Amino acid sequence: MTVISGAQSLARKSGFVGRDVIHRWEGNPIVSLQDIPFGCNTVFNAGAVKFNGQYLLLVRVEDQCGRSIFALARSEDGYHFVVEPEPVMTPAEKGVFGKYEECGIEDPRITPMDGTFYVMYTAYSHYGPRLALAKTDDFQDFERIALISEPVNKDGALFPRKIGGRYVRFDRPSVGSTGHIWVSYSDDLINWGGSEVAMTTRPDHWDCSRIGASAPPIETEHGWLEIYHGVKETAAGPIYRLGVAMLDLEEPAKVHGRAAIPILTPREYYERVGDIPNVVFSCGAILEERTQEVKMYYGAADTCICVGTAKLDALIERCFEQEGSERAERENPANNGAMCSAT
Repeated sequence: MTVISGAQSLARKSGFVGRDVIHRWEGNPIVSLQDIPFGCNTVFNAGAVKFNGQYLLLVRVEDQCGRSIFALARSEDGYHFVVEPEPVMTPAEKGVFGKYEECGIEDPRITPMDGTFYVMYTAYSHYGPRLALAKTDDFQDFERIALISEPVNKDGALFPRKIGGRYVRFDRPSVGSTGHIWVSYSDDLINWGGSEVAMTTRPDHWDCSRIGASAPPIETEHGWLEIYHGVKETAAGPIYRLGVAMLDLEEPAKVHGRAAIPILTPREYYERVGDIPNVVFSCGAILEERTQEVKMYYGAADTCICVGTAKLDALIERCFEQEGSERAERENPANNGAMCSAT
């Protein structure tokens, strides 16, 4: 017989479960293989946005050939989604995009700006991953703009406004198995430079092996709130968790606060068991303006998509709760990029 505690009972009645800052919805997962109306192997993650009163997810799905493609899911409430019957974006077959998308398109992140929805994603080929940018006005037709990085680069996320007259993005160039979060700038969304490292891995932390941007940053009065993923390599394989940091509004390579502990860590069965176990990985979050609640959509175990919520204030507070660990890292650059040992 299973004994349910009072706290567990209350959580179930409220519709949310969890012991993290992000409160998992009890109905998770919200999109899994069984919800995809066309043949596919698995479901990874999704970019998220509100459009014409609906919640939209641009879902990364692996087709039966083993390539990642994008499907579109719609919802009226942000929890119950219906996936459209055909993919909305597939790897290009011709030209320069065809060459560098031959193995798939991955990890879409959606940024609304000036009436257009920009999708920054990873173009994957046997030459390695590199960032690409597309745009849409209706989520039915997508126009590719450019390939916007050299390999190996992933985890691109476009800021929702210009800073100092320039477009800004997060990206994650890799050095071997290690990767840090960088900020890059552009005048035209095509040519990027002025790159600066913004956040590094932290030795002996949960994000000691590599990190990368998750959702596009959310602007607050305190700075840019960034939900990011961090990886710790262990003897049993990598563990992907989610953290949060606050960056300067006008100089986003400056970190004002960074949580010492994750806001979401794999705990539930659907996060710990799947194609890639022990993974929570987000590409999109939606701020509800009226309630100031953040709905965060995340992939679990590279097998399904889930949703969790947190008050914006709670995420902001977490950034500054143990600010000393981030300050110590900045003041001791010799530690930057250090790897933790497997456990």
